[in-house]
Amino acid sequence: MIKTLVSPCSGFGSQKLKFDRSCKKVKLRAVRMELTITQPDDWHLHLREGDLLQAVAPHSASNFKRAIVMPNLKPPVTSTAAAVVYRKFIMKALPSGSSFDPLMTLYLTDKTQPDEIKRARESGVVYAVKLYPAGATTNSQDGVTDLFGKCLPVLEEMVKQNMPLLVHGEVTDPSIDVFDREKIFIDTVLQPLIQRLPQLKIVMEHITTMDAVKFVESCKEGFVGATVTPQHLLLNRNALFQGGLQPHNYCLPVLKREIHREAIVKAVTSGSKKFFLGTDSAPHERSRKESSCGCAGIYSAPVALSLYAKVFDEAGALDKLEAFTSFNGPDFYGLPRNSSKVTLKKSPWKVPDVFNFSFGEIVPMFAGETLQWQPLK
Repeated sequence: MIKTLVSPCSGFGSQKLKFDRSCKKVKLRAVRMELTITQPDDWHLHLREGDLLQAVAPHSASNFKRAIVMPNLKPPVTSTAAAVVYRKFIMKALPSGSSFDPLMTLYLTDKTQPDEIKRARESGVVYAVKLYPAGATTNSQDGVTDLFGKCLPVLEEMVKQNMPLLVHGEVTDPSIDVFDREKIFIDTVLQPLIQRLPQLKIVMEHITTMDAVKFVESCKEGFVGATVTPQHLLLNRNALFQGGLQPHNYCLPVLKREIHREAIVKAVTSGSKKFFLGTDSAPHERSRKESSCGCAGIYSAPVALSLYAKVFDEAGALDKLEAFTSFNGPDFYGLPRNSSKVTLKKSPWKVPDVFNFSFGEIVPMFAGETLQWQPLK
């Protein structure tokens, strides 16, 4: 629900001037806008572990009701038992009284067995299995090398258990251009996979290209969906190099051309049920980003809702924001929609330059910039 509210001149919002009959300027009262939506979930989130987990978990918990938590720790979360233990650590890191619900995932490897999928489904805490092609991104060295061979029995069991497969959609062949790896993955892995197992539920994570948009749109609704990050909606690959190398805009999959960004914006603001919020918020300590070999990942959790609202506002599609943030994800996973609400107000605020912690600093997405939308606390 969108509300336009009138507030005193000293309040927030833009002020307009009019002239009375004596030609004296008279201030009109300021107008502000508020948008109330069903509380969103984050369907792709990195919470890390240890001190980093303690630092970042409250940011996600303050804005989202649930989150699909990525399993690429060291060592990775490859078993249901490990997922249960990791979930306990997350719960301990949450602020007192938080109702945030972490939805756990398993890290698929060539050694994963079908019985593990059964245990995952029976656990009540594991909601998906993550496919990392070996070497594709952070902590993916233990990922899959033989999807259609060693992993096929596991995928067949996932169909039986109605367990979604979450896909990092890039090939890892070093001879393939980094900007083409998503398209090649679609052609050589995803298309054959859905032909082989048409009943397997698949989420193509953090899509970055018009090729991914077309692929998802071509698939049967309810079986293939896609998460979309704020960075791939707002930035193109120029953002990596403007004013010098920008390590805090570096993520995997890497940012693409403007034509791809525009295609993704058009898709998510169209009202399609196949696309839903997944921040891929991926915190790294500042020195690990600003180094000779910087880590991939953008920390967006504290600003994500503001950034998604910016995208839909600029597209003239605020009426479709709630479905993208709050309905499409749970509907795909077969989970109930949240009953709680969150209100965003249109009022300028500045993103912190850094977040300081005992172990160091984390630089958020759009650090130091002014955003127009802000969740009310």
